[in-house]
Amino acid sequence: MGYVIAGVVVLLVVVILVWAATQYNALVRVRNFIQEAWRQIDVELERRHDLIPNLVETVKGYAAHERETLESVTKARQDATAPGQTPAEQAHTEGVLSQALMRMFAVAENYPQLKASTHFLELQRELTNTEDRIAAGRRFYNANVRTLNTKVETFPTLLIAGMFGFTRAEYFEVDDPAVRQVPTVDLSGQ
Repeated sequence: MGYVIAGVVVLLVVVILVWAATQYNALVRVRNFIQEAWRQIDVELERRHDLIPNLVETVKGYAAHERETLESVTKARQDATAPGQTPAEQAHTEGVLSQALMRMFAVAENYPQLKASTHFLELQRELTNTEDRIAAGRRFYNANVRTLNTKVETFPTLLIAGMFGFTRAEYFEVDDPAVRQVPTVDLSGQ
């Protein structure tokens, strides 16, 4: 009878250890997915940051007296490229940069020659494509963050997460009110 109890205890310990190892590996896997997703976003953000000086120079050639707008884009780019930002901080600085770019594109509307410039149009198209890739990367990153945060907060995985120092990850969220605003549709003129 003693061997049976010892066997059951050993089996129970093995099952718990296998479960703990499986949960630990799942947490590591999701953490690595988050890191990979962030690196992909970082690549696209770097591409975006690299396009902006060319865009500013192109606009400057046509709209030199719009110095304040161009300086705000340059300052916002500088802030967005600052190293060591958390995802939340990066999202904020990128939001400020997006707002500055929108103001610059609004200024560009006043210059027909600029709007017709193939160089400007190509830079604008590249920036739009990059923004689309950033948005896709943000969705992938945030999905992985959600998975990790769910694992870290739900029982019984939270026991393993707590023992090995796994914590909630930050979402990369847009904090630009213009992006979150519902568009107004006016069909009264038709």
